[in-house]
Amino acid sequence: MDPTQFETHPSKYKHWKLAVGGDTATLTMAVDAEFPHRPGYELKLNSYDLSVDIELADAIQRIRFEHPEVKTVVFAAELDKVFCSGANIYMLGLSTHSFKVNFCKFTNETRLYLEDANTSSGLGTLAACKGTTAGGGYELALACEDIMLVDDGNSAVSFPETPLLAVLPGTGGLTRLVDKRKVRRDRADVFCTTAEGIKGKRAKDWGLVDAVVSRSNWDKTVAERASSLAAKQTVVRGPAVELPALGAKITDKAFTYRSVELTIDRAARTANLTVKGPEGPPTDLTSADTWSLRAFRELDDALLRLRFDLPEIGVVTVRTQGDRAAVIAHDEALAKATTGFAREIRLLQRRVLKRFDNTARSFYAVADRADSCFAGSLLELALGADRFYMLIDADEAIAVQTSVANTGFFTTSTGMSRLDARFYGEPANVGKVLARGAEGPISSEEAEKLGLATVAADDIDFADELRIAVEERASLSPDALTGMEASLRFVGPETLETKIFGRLSAWQNWIFTRANSTGEHGALTLYGQPERPQFQWKRT
Repeated sequence: MDPTQFETHPSKYKHWKLAVGGDTATLTMAVDAEFPHRPGYELKLNSYDLSVDIELADAIQRIRFEHPEVKTVVFAAELDKVFCSGANIYMLGLSTHSFKVNFCKFTNETRLYLEDANTSSGLGTLAACKGTTAGGGYELALACEDIMLVDDGNSAVSFPETPLLAVLPGTGGLTRLVDKRKVRRDRADVFCTTAEGIKGKRAKDWGLVDAVVSRSNWDKTVAERASSLAAKQTVVRGPAVELPALGAKITDKAFTYRSVELTIDRAARTANLTVKGPEGPPTDLTSADTWSLRAFRELDDALLRLRFDLPEIGVVTVRTQGDRAAVIAHDEALAKATTGFAREIRLLQRRVLKRFDNTARSFYAVADRADSCFAGSLLELALGADRFYMLIDADEAIAVQTSVANTGFFTTSTGMSRLDARFYGEPANVGKVLARGAEGPISSEEAEKLGLATVAADDIDFADELRIAVEERASLSPDALTGMEASLRFVGPETLETKIFGRLSAWQNWIFTRANSTGEHGALTLYGQPERPQFQWKRT
């Protein structure tokens, strides 16, 4: 199978049209049925697949970095009576289980990035649903600040997954319905089991949309509402910085970028991820080539390729290489910068680290070289890994160090920092670690005593201990590990975000493998065919 291409550009879009005018950007969904992610189905009625969401993710990121003048994003559709019919059912029916779950995960991460643009970057978001808005189409609308539905006696919003497909809205729709929009749960129950959905005044009264507007007043009302949302925004963004292509070299054995490399051992079902630190101190925080942005964009791309193109890889060792002081200098320069561009870099770093948290692979951070640089923003990778192994060396050259980047900006899905999560039962240790890290490097033995390292071992034991740990992990059930890791990584309070990903890991993993949905006579398997699904009626 050809490697998945996660990079694109508005000039290459097949499914979206991006237009910027003044303080408003309009993203028009115009899905070309003839260009699916892979052959075998057509993307009819503005249904979407991974290719559509890759373009959407790119558009959101480019608006944030390249168009600081934009204060409102309007989501519209080119089809007159259909906004979006949701994820393409035939695509789901043809996909592997792993692909379906990762597709849902990527789609939801994109919607969370859109919501973050609203809350952190001063971007108003308006879903202008001039037609049927079903399934994933309504989930996109739910990710927006404001939802308008055309009042034409026919257009409705709906979640038809349960009655039609025996599955669930896969990208957080149920959680957003009751937690974010605070729809009464009995009404939500009716809504989610009514295949044709709810339209007009009832949709407004139930809180499913914010306004219903006649066709005759549609364009005027959309423009007025977009202007009103823009007027509310007070966050200053910019300057505008164009995001260049990453120029990755992708082979069967490795994904190679300037600062990131993922090497693959298919026989052992393992990989090694190396992130290189900056080559020197920060000199330009106005360029897309600055290490803090480029390296994390590369890491993001590598993680996505790992998810979609390497499903057989179960364990990933994570290493860093470079100068700790240079990493810390870049972190400090970014923290002191007051531009909107610097803020967007920090927000992108936070999103990529969350992508790391949400990736269903076992991550073992490893510091076994003198030039290991788990410091500041790169220390977050060790704190987010499932385990951290450090080699004890006589010169104490192998060490970790904290920076301003570890003081709480890079929050996890729980809203806690990774240090807070690590010392959830011992909060005083967070201050102790930050104070010690500010003094200088922390050796392997001290890192173990402070609780930063899982295992610190000398050169007599280290290689064997790490090898055995990796081999043992690779021998365990990947399904059990996915559930275990998702349960252990999100220490702390439940949030909308942890609910979404926890349920995605558990419910969707389970439901997508049940005969009622994907079995020979399942609803998803038989969708579009004359044969009716045959359900197994036993409730667990």
